[in-house]
Amino acid sequence: MSNHYDIIFIGGGIVGTASALKLLQKRKVRLLLLEAEDSLAKHQTGNNSGVIHSGLYYKPGSLKALNCIRGREMLYEFCRDHSIPHERCGKIVVATDKSELTQLKILEERGIENGLIGIRRLTKEEIKEYEPFADGIEALFVPQTGIVDYRTVTNKYARLIMKNGGEIKLNSKVLSIKVNCNQILVRTEEDEFNAKYLVNCGGLFSDKIARMSGINPDVKIIPFRGEYYELKKEKQYLVKNLIYPVPDPQFPFLGVHFTRTIHGGVEAGPNAVLAFKRTGYRKTDFDLSQVAEMFFYPGFWKMAKNHYQMGIEELRRSFSKKLFVKSLQKLIPELTENDIVPGGAGVRAQALDRNGKLLDDFRIVQTDKMIHVLNAPSPAATASLSIGDTISDMIIKNFKLN
Repeated sequence: MSNHYDIIFIGGGIVGTASALKLLQKRKVRLLLLEAEDSLAKHQTGNNSGVIHSGLYYKPGSLKALNCIRGREMLYEFCRDHSIPHERCGKIVVATDKSELTQLKILEERGIENGLIGIRRLTKEEIKEYEPFADGIEALFVPQTGIVDYRTVTNKYARLIMKNGGEIKLNSKVLSIKVNCNQILVRTEEDEFNAKYLVNCGGLFSDKIARMSGINPDVKIIPFRGEYYELKKEKQYLVKNLIYPVPDPQFPFLGVHFTRTIHGGVEAGPNAVLAFKRTGYRKTDFDLSQVAEMFFYPGFWKMAKNHYQMGIEELRRSFSKKLFVKSLQKLIPELTENDIVPGGAGVRAQALDRNGKLLDDFRIVQTDKMIHVLNAPSPAATASLSIGDTISDMIIKNFKLN
């Protein structure tokens, strides 16, 4: 019985750990969380820019909007309660061309509808009060945005999971899942575990885990690499807090921007380049089987047809520091190629449907014994406690844990 549990969570990122923690805080259950890597938060959670998002961008009433707005305040409270370094510093979204003013207005209206109190339009002159070196014709100030280290947050969730009686096993890549009427058998490289129920928070591999368990997720995870530069220490004065461009509404990425980190540096980026491996953090990373899966998926070529121009531009910017800096100079004209050095990279797990649509909202699918989180890109880290609340409530309502 040592390997028998009420419920198994797969995935030790911020969504998996938050969901497991929330469940344990509500019910006393035998819970196991399996993580393939040798530490938690190894992929999306640990490689993002550390922004606590406000909820500005998301369609009112969507899962992203509802969970981000609620989760943002839950996260701020959690950080305060557990003495996790964080800061509610605010950000500005800058329009650099008249063609962006309509979208800036839409963002302002959306933010107000999403309950963001205190957001305000800035004139060209007022921009300088918030970011002296930023340049634009108008901007939007959003006070709710903040910064934190999500790896620190995740590791705190993990300590609380174990304090509440849960177990976490690292280096436990799932190889197979068998579901029958009485139990779910999960086999890893080292052991086998069985449980009554399963929650898939596998991030970059969530669709594979779903298929492994006999579920057709009806989406394919497409990895997009985001590459960062860092401002040299002597040039960090150019950025006070966070400076964002007006995003392209046709693409689920926010564009290259400047982010002050909680540890004191300033990041510039990320771009959004198609990766040829789900954990492809380097330009040279390539997995033939994963590429073949991607290319044989019908939605991939439909997406490529719709977004190939932007894809080419992102790829060019990936290989050209000059082009990357040119994009950044739209926000801070004074920046030069000598002011930045290569930083890290992250890979975003973006769900794509068979019609070539990049899913914009979170997607959580439930069966009679399982819950699969199939699309949880940004702002999932911000929203983690709210998503965890939602998933734990789904478990309690629909699964017989006792």
